[in-house]
Amino acid sequence: MKAVILAGGLGTRLRPLTFSIPKPLLPIGEKPILEFIFEHLRKFAIKEIILSTGYQSELIRAFCGDGSKFGVKIDYVKENKTLGTAGPLSLMRDKFSEDETFILMNGDVVTKLNFSKMVRYHSEHKCQLTIGFAEFEYKSPFGVLKIEAGRLKEILEKPSKVYDISAGIYVVNSSVLDFIPHNTFFTVPDLAKELLRFGKKVGTYKIEEFWVGIEHIDQFDEVLKELNKIDIGQRGKFRAQ
Repeated sequence: MKAVILAGGLGTRLRPLTFSIPKPLLPIGEKPILEFIFEHLRKFAIKEIILSTGYQSELIRAFCGDGSKFGVKIDYVKENKTLGTAGPLSLMRDKFSEDETFILMNGDVVTKLNFSKMVRYHSEHKCQLTIGFAEFEYKSPFGVLKIEAGRLKEILEKPSKVYDISAGIYVVNSSVLDFIPHNTFFTVPDLAKELLRFGKKVGTYKIEEFWVGIEHIDQFDEVLKELNKIDIGQRGKFRAQ
C-alpha cells in the first residue's frame, strides 16, 4: 500500500526554525518528524511513500534519499507553486492504478493511529474519501459572561469546548483524482465538497490513539515524552496551547 506525505509547506508558525530547516525535518529528540512517520507507516506494511515537496525540497531529498535507510521506497513530486492539501495529487495520477486505495497525510503529524483499522473502515463503508478526525479541546483563557437584556445572568470561568477537527490523515480512492484540477491550488475540503456534490461517499473516522499536528515549539517535548512511553494509551483529545 502507498502513502502520500505532504512535505512542501513553509512552516510559517514555527519560524524562525523553518527558515533553515523544512518543517518535516525538524527534530523530535534525535529524529526528524518524517522519520517517525516512516517508521509508523512501515509497521502497517505501508512501504511505498510518495513525498510531495516544495519549500526546501532539496534538503528533504538529501535526507530521505530513496528511503532504503528507513526500510521504505520513496518517490517524489515537486510543487512549483503552493497547491494546497489535495492539489499535489494532480501531479501523481500516473503513480496509482485504477481504483487503488492509499493514505494521504500531512508531513507534520505524529500519531499512533492504527492505519489498518482506518483503511478497513474506509473499505467496509465503501467510501471514496475518508477523513480522519480527532477531538480538539479549546479552553478559553477568559471568564465568559452570559448577558441577557444588558444584565449579567452567569459567569463561566474559563470554559472549554470540544470540537471534531480534521487530523490531516485521509484514506483516498484513486478514482477521486478525476475531481482534482491539474496543478491548481485545491484543498481536501474542496475535494470533499466536490465529491458530495456528485453524490460520492465521504466518510469520517475518529482517531482514538495518540495524535498531534505539530504547530508550536512547546509541542516537541510533549510528543517526545509520549513516544518514549511503553504504553502510549489512548489519547483522542488534543488541548489548545
